[in-house]
Amino acid sequence: MQNVKTGLNSIVKYLSTKKEVGRRRIGLLVDGPNVLRKEFNVNLEEIRDVLKEYGNVKIGRVFLNQYASDKLVEAIENNGFEPIICSSDVDVRLAVEGMELVFNPTIDTLALVTRDADFKPLLSKANEHGKETILFGVEPGFSAALRNSADYVIILENNKMNFYGEDFYTNAPEKSQHPGEVEAIPE
Repeated sequence: MQNVKTGLNSIVKYLSTKKEVGRRRIGLLVDGPNVLRKEFNVNLEEIRDVLKEYGNVKIGRVFLNQYASDKLVEAIENNGFEPIICSSDVDVRLAVEGMELVFNPTIDTLALVTRDADFKPLLSKANEHGKETILFGVEPGFSAALRNSADYVIILENNKMNFYGEDFYTNAPEKSQHPGEVEAIPE
């Protein structure tokens, strides 16, 4: 787990160099059924901590299906997120909420935690309307099309964190083929 933490510190440092004057106002949406699985070991608290260094997380919502356990819902609430229980398709509800954030003038950065290519149009629309986009994803199964649609991409894979960003690559096709593993930063 140490590799993930040092990777997070590296990403915090990198994102903090990208701050414009003033802090970014972030809307964070998490695709629960897609990434909150035991095999992925996603830590929402660490993701939130990274984003807090970059700006203020104004909205933090975790979308879950109707089969989510009470224990999971409680853990999400205890971490300061709003659980959204969906009786129908989680993707549709997340996309609708995402579009609301795109047109919300109090949010200037949209952050997504997902692997699902279904959210590529949401990222494209956010970019089209001047919103900055940050994408957290998990391997295996992280869509290359989705990765190449965000301004910043942070990938959790095998307890390591890889970063895809404009400063490391000159064009999108290379992004999906050559991950840049972040280096540890001394604490």
